[in-house]
Amino acid sequence: MKLEQDDNLVIGGGQAVYTDEIAEKTPFSGPQAIEFSRPLALLFAIACGLAVANVYFAPPLLDAIADSFGMSHATIGMIVSISQVGYGLGLLLIVPLGDLIDRRRLIAGQSVLSALALLAVCFAPTSLALLVAMAAIGLLAVVTQALVAYAASLAKPHERGQVVGIVTSGIVIGILLARTIAGGMADLAGWRSVYAVSAVLTLIIAALLFHFLPRNEVRRTKIAYPKLIKSVFLLFAEEPVLRIRAVIAMFIFADITMLLTPLVLPLSAPPFSLSHTQIGLFGLAGAAGALAASRAGRWADRGHAQRTTGITLTIMLLSWIPVAFMQTSLWFLIIGIVTIDFALQAVHVSNQSLIYRVRPEAQSRLTAGYMIFYSIGSAAGSLGSTLVYASAGWIGVSLAGAGISALALMFWAATRHRTPAGAMAEAGQH
Repeated sequence: MKLEQDDNLVIGGGQAVYTDEIAEKTPFSGPQAIEFSRPLALLFAIACGLAVANVYFAPPLLDAIADSFGMSHATIGMIVSISQVGYGLGLLLIVPLGDLIDRRRLIAGQSVLSALALLAVCFAPTSLALLVAMAAIGLLAVVTQALVAYAASLAKPHERGQVVGIVTSGIVIGILLARTIAGGMADLAGWRSVYAVSAVLTLIIAALLFHFLPRNEVRRTKIAYPKLIKSVFLLFAEEPVLRIRAVIAMFIFADITMLLTPLVLPLSAPPFSLSHTQIGLFGLAGAAGALAASRAGRWADRGHAQRTTGITLTIMLLSWIPVAFMQTSLWFLIIGIVTIDFALQAVHVSNQSLIYRVRPEAQSRLTAGYMIFYSIGSAAGSLGSTLVYASAGWIGVSLAGAGISALALMFWAATRHRTPAGAMAEAGQH
């Protein structure tokens, strides 16, 4: 078998083998010396929730932002899309830096820069300045991925699952509460106040993280930054599970943003004429789905990830039926949000359970690659949804969303047998 040596990466037989040099870390005393207490886990969760909320404040505020800058309903979706594009770039360019530099300084620095980006949104004088600042918010929000990985490395092995569960729950809660909080604050003090308050809170979190995170951590690999980025693309070339599950992620996140991004437009108009606070409450409808979807991890651990994916993608497709009848009753919309969010979370958990088993030593790069497709889907769904709504109304949005769900289901059916048996067997053993 021919082997090609490229410093720290050996490629042989179509599979990359990361040598000990890449994984090697210089010993450090910080994480070994601290006890990962529940308060520290809570701080991680709050930091993750606030960082991800910064990206999700915009959807319930789109009509108010559009009025402020004279933007049309057809183009206002760019605000959400540009944030997701920034998030995708951050996943590729910033997340891998955790393997090269001190994560305490990296995380605190990202948080400070996020606060500055939030202030830039608050004081944006033009729509162009607003879009640039929104892109920066998305770029820096990838600190959530660094925090989850950091928490996992700090926790004791027998507590790792519990700690990661606490931290990632902050992400889910942040997404769910972002709409409600943004809507309420917009009604009280205008949409700009949302970003001003978040900037202050982000600075406080940055100071707390810098103070409480372990000091003197040295996590330096012996691979250059360009080669670290290159390894993300090599994983796509070599791991069919990553390719397949990343495309499925692109579809499902395009689907959820197709639903949520333009939602403020019909709800704020007659006959509903709901306030921003009332519209924000619809974000809480997804809480039941997010909680129920936690069972998907157990199903995947028992080797049922494929079956779970097929069933929940079907649920996502059927959920667009009640959503289409929103004008008849808002209860139909609530049912659709709950079931679509349930399906999304279940597929997302199944995706992650499969990709993390194929290359355990490269989890951060697997995360970056997978989540890039999440950002692509979210950006496309956000932009496309407002264009569809402007030209075909809510029925057009519902048909487009159902079409994306159907594509996801067909893609899964066409590729389900290409998942290596080893990955599925390992999932069943754990």
